[in-house]
Amino acid sequence: MNFGIIIKVLGTLLLFESIVLIGPLGISLYYGESPYPFFYTIALLMLVGGAMRVFGGKSKKMQAREALSIVTFGWILVSFFGALPFIFSGVIPNFVDAFFETVSGLTTTGATILEEIEGLPKGILFWRSLTHWLGGMGILVLTLAVLPALGVGAFRIFKAESPGPMSDKLVPKVKDTAKILYTAYLGMTVLQIILLYLGEMNLYESLVHTFGTVGTGGFSIKDDSIGAYQSSYTIWVITFFMIAAGVNFALYYDLWKGKWKNLFKNTELRLYLSIIVFAGALITLNLLLTTYYTGFFETLKQAFFQTAAITTTTGYGTADFDQWPAFSKAIVFVLMFVGGSAGSTGGGIKVARLLILGVVIRREVQRLLHPQAYLPVTLNGKAVSNSIVQGVTSFFFLYMLIVAFGTVLISLEGVGIVTAVSSVAATVGNIGPGFEMVGPTQNYSQFSAPSKMLFSLFMLFGRLELFTVFLFFIPSFWKGK
Repeated sequence: MNFGIIIKVLGTLLLFESIVLIGPLGISLYYGESPYPFFYTIALLMLVGGAMRVFGGKSKKMQAREALSIVTFGWILVSFFGALPFIFSGVIPNFVDAFFETVSGLTTTGATILEEIEGLPKGILFWRSLTHWLGGMGILVLTLAVLPALGVGAFRIFKAESPGPMSDKLVPKVKDTAKILYTAYLGMTVLQIILLYLGEMNLYESLVHTFGTVGTGGFSIKDDSIGAYQSSYTIWVITFFMIAAGVNFALYYDLWKGKWKNLFKNTELRLYLSIIVFAGALITLNLLLTTYYTGFFETLKQAFFQTAAITTTTGYGTADFDQWPAFSKAIVFVLMFVGGSAGSTGGGIKVARLLILGVVIRREVQRLLHPQAYLPVTLNGKAVSNSIVQGVTSFFFLYMLIVAFGTVLISLEGVGIVTAVSSVAATVGNIGPGFEMVGPTQNYSQFSAPSKMLFSLFMLFGRLELFTVFLFFIPSFWKGK
């Protein structure tokens, strides 16, 4: 294990985080709030990050082991230091709670322990939402885009942090791929900020809610989340951008290159949009039949907003879906396991994996009739390698195993089974809200410190696609075998 290169790259990452914190510092100064929580954090980051850069090794050799270590330790370190503004400001004085909130932000989960949000310092809330934007496309991918000198082993880092069963470079150089992805990400961000600002939100509100939308995070500065806004225009704008953020960002590059046919041929995109339309239509029909809302268009708006919010794992709320009829709640629960497309900012299992699993199941059924037939697994018209198929099936098994095992552990808190299952599914899937005690109008503050740390681990598991973190629990990883 080349610990020198690990320490050096992590030092660069911490220095980059200190630069990012200048934004929330400026917001605090603008609104006349105390800037010291950010001053202290920036100073510590520069001190620790600088020391790690100086004393890190000179060897630039990086294999998969070092890249995976950088990604996992990087997310933990950034979360640790990212929690300090909450502690220094007194908004969240308990470290476990502050760490939970920061991990939730960076992994774009959106689960919170804060019971009253309105009235908190604007600089702190800005940092809280900005963590969504930083973690949405990937902290280290962003660092690669801004600081290409990070250089060595860049593709290994890119693959370890990118969501989905396949992480391919759009162009030969990884730093250029990172720049392309973040150009699309930034463009979507700017466009949504403008559109929200043209509605009922001011600039500050537009910024923080855009961070939570394109990052599919879901932190709001309102106690009632998006439900605090009455404008249908605002709700539909956020609905559209949640869905857009759940699309593979590589497809936006195809659009820019004029390759429109790639969109129509992309089976993952077709299934992703079909799931949202079909689930939204079923929930709309169920709510209309039970007269839950007054009027067709109001019902349609609420149904499709929550469908998009849960499918893309954004977790924003305009309604308490925990009070919906059982049929609609069952659909919402199923959507918690779907997630966005591979290569998007969404969490969950990912539509691409579900597609591959579906093809594998169909292939096994066909083999009963044609045992000797060659039946390749294809995605978007291209054959999928056996290693990817095995990875997908292993991922699905491990995902369900973590949800099941986590449910047993959380049930030790004495909570109901619905709370236990949905809280674990919501944190592993990076969704945020679940049902009952963790429903849309509730939060995670009532859980014990060990459970909050367990939830933090689940959130990291989900954002880093399980295996990256899981390796650290295997002794052979540290023995160099």
